[in-house]
Amino acid sequence: MRPAKLEDFVGQEHLLGKDKPLRRLLEAGQVPSCILYGPPGSGKTTLVRAMASVTGRKLFEINAVTAKVAQLRDVVDTARNLKRSTGISAIVFIDEIYHFNKQQQNALLPSVERGDLILVGTTTENPYFEINKTLLSRAVVFELKPLAPRDIEHILYRALRDKEKGLGMFDVEVDEQAVAFISRAAGGDARQALLRLESVVLASVASGKKRVTLEDVVQLAPKSLQIYDKSSDKHYDIISAFIKSMRGSDPDAAVYWLARMVAGGEDIRFIARRMLIFAAEDVGLANPFALVLAEAAASAVDHVGLPEARIILSECAIYLACAEKSNSSYKAIDSALNAIEKGEIQEVPLHLKSHGEGYVYPHDDPRHWVPQKYMTVLKRFYFPGNVGHEWSISKRLQKLWKRYSNKNDDDRN
Repeated sequence: MRPAKLEDFVGQEHLLGKDKPLRRLLEAGQVPSCILYGPPGSGKTTLVRAMASVTGRKLFEINAVTAKVAQLRDVVDTARNLKRSTGISAIVFIDEIYHFNKQQQNALLPSVERGDLILVGTTTENPYFEINKTLLSRAVVFELKPLAPRDIEHILYRALRDKEKGLGMFDVEVDEQAVAFISRAAGGDARQALLRLESVVLASVASGKKRVTLEDVVQLAPKSLQIYDKSSDKHYDIISAFIKSMRGSDPDAAVYWLARMVAGGEDIRFIARRMLIFAAEDVGLANPFALVLAEAAASAVDHVGLPEARIILSECAIYLACAEKSNSSYKAIDSALNAIEKGEIQEVPLHLKSHGEGYVYPHDDPRHWVPQKYMTVLKRFYFPGNVGHEWSISKRLQKLWKRYSNKNDDDRN
């Protein structure tokens, strides 16, 4: 079911759409040494083979999990000799290249630098963490995104029509609702969707049925997918419950809704991003470390993947739920933006301009602060809370600026 032409490739419009950079390169017969980074089933291997087919290049495939250095050197030698005899660089495709150790990656460097071969690696892991920096500097990183449900539907219908390589030989009708459910539940993974479609079609054929219904698909689907459809209202309800449980400082509820998302196949990077936002918006300056922890968790989740990522997500969610809360930063920036939208555009004070005069350097004062105007018209946007770390921020500001002695006074110094 893998297409050999770009026209048949589904998804990744940001790379292969009309006039997009990678498409222009391939149509010109060029293939850059590159790393294709993306989740399972997003089309990485399919794209590599399409690259070779479209540009008429020889393709050598290596599995990084099983390949030895000697095997790698043999492929490199073969590719180099082919370049000398034909003048055309072959593509050396290394699947899951992050499994290569430093020695194996270094063995590729000289040939990549000389142009003896075109290296194309695929990885589900972040290449900036997993791949030798020297090798990475000689390759372009193209990030593939999870396929949209409509793209997966297109792939599934093509499989049902194809009588040679697909499921068309079985002459089974699959209801639209069944195809739509499989497409949504696959989480952007076309391979998983095709596997589920094949399973339900073969099960129907074995039982003598000529039609596959939504009920048939649901019966074969994992239970978690039956209760967590990532495109339905329930999806948004569960995310909402997760955020509100953390905001309400209930770690048990937060972990439960987190588990629902993980069990349902939610993108763990999406969950990590939501916690990053929450750390700034809802915990804020009451506990500034929350944002540091959420950022570390997001990086760690991207680094290790499932199943271990569930532990990292749990630790972060519990910490955020238990942390003291403040939304003052969120309210401050929105208040300032609202003022600008209303036309409150202030001139930069003369002493703050790059070549202005009269600026007093705060560090020349033993207090490392001086009473100095930083806006032409004083306007207060930040109203600190009195919880956690922000209590000490509030006390310091009250000593520095009179306007912070009265929460409702915007215009005093």
